[in-house]
Amino acid sequence: MGDAKKSHVTRELVVANKLGIHARPASMFVRVANRFASDVFVEKDGETVNGKSIMNLMMLAAGPGSRIRVHAEGADAAQAVAEIENLVKSKFNED
Repeated sequence: MGDAKKSHVTRELVVANKLGIHARPASMFVRVANRFASDVFVEKDGETVNGKSIMNLMMLAAGPGSRIRVHAEGADAAQAVAEIENLVKSKFNED
């Protein structure tokens, strides 16, 4: 019964910063994702990883121009994906 408020939200995003998701952007991404109770996953080229793990995120090798799919499941999934989307669209504040 506790799953009644569980939601699933997915967004496809383009990595637009110059160096892609290297250590600093991965750290920022994980810091945002970990503020939420929802599970967060990131998919690139058919490989899906835990979006709350810096190492897993970096192993996707999401360089500039890469398309990633961010998916969250949980009560605060919509807010989690929205904040991650804002971070990615801001180019991880690298410009």
